[in-house]
Formats: sequence, C-alpha cells, structure tokens
Amino acid sequence: MQDLRASKIDEQPRKFPERCSVGPPFDARVRQLVRDFGTQKSAALIEDMITTALEMGRDEMNVADLKLINRSVKEMRIAAKIFAPFKHLRKVAVFGSARTQSDSADDKLATDFGCEMVRQAFMLITGGSDGIMGAVQRGAGHAHTFGLNIRLPSEQRVNEVVEDDPKLITLNYFFTRKLSFVKEAHAFALFPGGFGTLDEAFEVLTLMQTSKARIVPVVLLDHPHGKYWETWMEFLTERLLKFGFISAEDFAFFKIKHSAQEAAAEITQFYKVFHSARWLGERFVIRLNRRLSTNTIVDLNKQFAQIVRTGQIVQRAALAKEKNEPEVRDLPGLIFTPFRTRFGRFRQLIDTINSSQTT
Repeated sequence: MQDLRASKIDEQPRKFPERCSVGPPFDARVRQLVRDFGTQKSAALIEDMITTALEMGRDEMNVADLKLINRSVKEMRIAAKIFAPFKHLRKVAVFGSARTQSDSADDKLATDFGCEMVRQAFMLITGGSDGIMGAVQRGAGHAHTFGLNIRLPSEQRVNEVVEDDPKLITLNYFFTRKLSFVKEAHAFALFPGGFGTLDEAFEVLTLMQTSKARIVPVVLLDHPHGKYWETWMEFLTERLLKFGFISAEDFAFFKIKHSAQEAAAEITQFYKVFHSARWLGERFVIRLNRRLSTNTIVDLNKQFAQIVRTGQIVQRAALAKEKNEPEVRDLPGLIFTPFRTRFGRFRQLIDTINSSQTT
C-alpha cells in the first residue's frame, strides 16, 4: 500500500492554536454533540471543525465567504469519500487539452497510455472531459478511472466513459479539484494542452519543489515527432534557469517521454525500490520495498552529503511512531535530518535508490 502522508499536517510547524475554543460551556456541548452522533474516529478533529464553524458565525463573516467555505468543505468531503475505497491502489493523474481531436497522434498516445497503466495495476484520474481526458479513459475503461469534472460555461462536457460512473465528481472550484488531484495521485502524466494544462504542470512542480506535496513521478508525454515539451523546456532553460529563478536539479522532477510504454516504465521504475516517504518532525523517512546494500548506503552518503543537515543517511527498521501502521511497519527505511531546501536533490536521491544494489 502506498502511504499518502508524505508530509503530515500535524507534524509541521503551527501558526494557529492547536485547538479552537468558543468557551467552556460551548466546547462541552460540541464534545457531547459529537459523542451523541456516534463519531469515534478522529473525534477531536470533528469537534475542532464544528468549533471553527461557530467561530465564523461569531466573526460575522459575509455571506459570500461563508458560501465559499461551506461549498469547498462539502466538495472536499464528497471527493474524499469517493476515493476512500480505492486508497490501496496507486493512481496516475492525467492532464491535457480538452480540444485534442479524436484522430490525432496525441489522442492515440493518450489511449495507449491509459491502457498501459491499467496493465501496470494503476488507476487513472482525469478531468472527465473530452480530448486527452476522454482518450485516456477510453484506454483504461470506466472501472479503472475517476473523473474530476469542473463546472464551466463551455468546453467541459463529460465524456461518455464516465458520465454515468459513480466515480465521477463534479466540482465548482478549481482549487478543490487541484487538491483532489494532488492528494490522490501517485504519479502525474501531462499531455500537450493550453492554459489549464500548463497551470496544472507548474502547480504540481511548485508543490514538489517546496515540499508541500510528496515527490512522485511526473512524465510529460508527446507523440514521437512532437516538440511541445521540448519547446517548453527551452523556455524554462533560457528564461528561468539562466536567470537563477530555478535550479538545475529542479529538472529532475519530470521526464519527457514519447511513447506510452516509456512513460509507464518511468512511473513503475520510481516504485521499484522506493515505497513512500514522510516527515517525522525534522527527520525524513524513506520507506523501501527491500533493503539496500551496505556499499549503497556509503555511496548515498557521499553523493548526497550536501542535503544532510546533521548526521548521516542511516538504514534501519520502522520507527516507533510507525509501529501502529501495518502497511509500513515491516518495511526497511532510510532516515536522515535534511536541509528543507533543494528538493530536486531529493528526487535525484530516489532515482539513485531505485537503481542501487539491494540485498
């Protein structure tokens, strides 16, 4: 099972009070309400959300803000509920143009990619519309896909593969839609597209570059003679890297591929030895599918010394905090205290791990 908690919220520095309070009498009534309703799992968090809602009433927020918050929470709840039964399966989020023609080379590539990823036991998440999204879902089949549709005045017609599927989710806000993509995906595949596709590409890369999302494989796909992503790379190199706005290792976050098989191989290679990762306070834990050799650990410490803030990269069994997690408690892991910068080097570390000698 792929662990989704690469960076747990409750282990990050806090800027807000740990618990909201509206005063002892009301706090007690909220606790009783949650208890009477029968909520047992994460009851304290449910109490906190109710208290936050009461505080918004006390703040006399305007109706527009209240509607936005209310609808956003409802959308996040519905999306989380639909994805929940499939938590044990890895998923690829796919972005690309809704305007791609059905007889184009990119359409065929997207169909092949959807089919190939199902062969690799992945599910597919798309925006649920036509073009690249519809092609991917035709290749994968409705049983293996999710649709995260967005309400738009035009262009966002639901494709025939998912229109009656219970795994179709229609959202009002782009930000709740993006959150669902990022939260649920174990890989991203991007095809040629317009403003929306490039927005999603930069969003994903920004979140990984700043460690606000876990590092996962990102493949940029184009047909064999296409130059869409190579042209995009020229812009990144000449206008971002050249002027110091990004670092050379940031290019490690993604790979350009020109066939469905190459893209699928890139994604599956990422999980060859690497299993998952998470922060435990200041320490970073990389869980492994199998142990690395002693020589490999020595080499990793030499190659990646510049990202280690103190001590060394050490291989060991699961930490005490992970003993109550059956899916990872028996996995070996690497643990070290890194600088919280240069996350492109973290991706390079994962690539090195996946190509290293194991025992």
